[in-house]
Amino acid sequence: MSAEPLAPATGDSPDGAADREQHSPTGPGEPTGPTRPGPSGSVWAALRPLVLRLHFYAGVLVAPFLLVAAVTGLLYAGSFQAERLVYGHELRVPVGDRELPISQQVAAARTAHPEGEISAVRPSPEDGATTRVLLSGVKGVDPDHTLAVFVDPYTGKTRGALEQYGSSGALPLRTWIDEFHRDLHLGQPGRLYSELAASWLWVIALGGVVLWLSRRRKRRTPRAVALPDRAATGRKRTMSFHGAVGLWVALGLLFLSATGLTWSTYAGAHVEDLRTAIGQTTPAVSATVGGGEHAGHHMGSGSMPGMDMGGTGERAGHTADVGLDTVLRAARAEDLDDPVEIVPPAEPGSAYVVSQIQRSWPEKQDSVAIDPATGEVTDVQRFADYPVLAKLTRWGIDLHTGNLFGLVNQIALAALALALILLIVWGYRMWWQRGRASAFGRPVPRGAWRRVPVHVLLPLAAATAVIGYWLPLLGIPLAAFLAVDIAVGGIARRRGGRYQ
Repeated sequence: MSAEPLAPATGDSPDGAADREQHSPTGPGEPTGPTRPGPSGSVWAALRPLVLRLHFYAGVLVAPFLLVAAVTGLLYAGSFQAERLVYGHELRVPVGDRELPISQQVAAARTAHPEGEISAVRPSPEDGATTRVLLSGVKGVDPDHTLAVFVDPYTGKTRGALEQYGSSGALPLRTWIDEFHRDLHLGQPGRLYSELAASWLWVIALGGVVLWLSRRRKRRTPRAVALPDRAATGRKRTMSFHGAVGLWVALGLLFLSATGLTWSTYAGAHVEDLRTAIGQTTPAVSATVGGGEHAGHHMGSGSMPGMDMGGTGERAGHTADVGLDTVLRAARAEDLDDPVEIVPPAEPGSAYVVSQIQRSWPEKQDSVAIDPATGEVTDVQRFADYPVLAKLTRWGIDLHTGNLFGLVNQIALAALALALILLIVWGYRMWWQRGRASAFGRPVPRGAWRRVPVHVLLPLAAATAVIGYWLPLLGIPLAAFLAVDIAVGGIARRRGGRYQ
């Protein structure tokens, strides 16, 4: 939701300081004259106007992107159940007495759909579930997708065929919603929107939390911080709901922002480079086996190995292949229980790769490589042996997409998305309610950074530059905003206008 806000905030303090600053009786034509705080001034007193201005403008400008991400994320949270309802005929069958060998199920799928090449097979993971035979290179199917042929594992009858996307096995409905959330169906250029939203979400969320917790109020109590003030009216009531709800969901929004960035275009590449540099990449099982006499072959548009000769896989012009049934048994012997995916040898000298694909808790991500000529396991990769960051990345992505804890996970994501939508609506409402003479209120006066002590400002600027490098869709817009802000301020000063 995608991730993913106390946006946009108005930044008033309950003691009225912000209002007095922005609606000074001196009038809009006179400068407020920001200066550095004296020795008695606190660092936070100097930083607060800067945080307030950043939170305000970031909220106003980025909130539309966050709103789209939140709405599409809300739709995605419910797409799992919708998928089961819409595609129930393909996904479920009456439970039979005995499942057919996987090779017979694949043969039935190829009889019904001889086009393309078999890229993977997902045997029925539970009683009453169909087997999926995935075909690539099918005319009319997106090159990044596969055609999933659904087979009744008890009768061998095909139940239909649908486009499938990604390792989670998303079917057309969920794929459409997922792509809408990820890139608005605009492809790579559209992914910039989601990365922009994820890059700024944590900044807005943290800024809002700090501002809310730092507000001075008489008889300040935990209840006043954590719960909205229902007795308040007007803008104070709106701000009360905005701040309290934002405080409750802040950690969730920070999580959505962080996990969303891990597979974004630019920030994601930096994260991957960092993981590579420190040896924390996700390991993969080696699919290489001895060349020559034990070379495997790709499963093409003809029949699968192991179908036509009693499971031996020996056919004219091809080396021996033990077949899918033997491969699956070998994987089971290595404790790879359901659900699994079987990927055929891609080229001579490569092996079958059988991987567990369960994304719910507990994760099942073990994988093995199996020599197609002998049926022997040539390599094993256990999820328990993954580096720490690889595990955290896997768990984070699955939690972000609603897979890790099933329905509970999806409900939590829906609640976060709904909360973000409300925060944005309340933020814009506060902006509207702040207005007096004009339709919309004025922001925090410009020049807040001048009040920050040098020993704080310089490290802050350095940290901002580093973060901007790692998150370019945070750094570039921020630099552009600062440039425009400085230019507008210079023009205002030359015209004798208020410095705001």
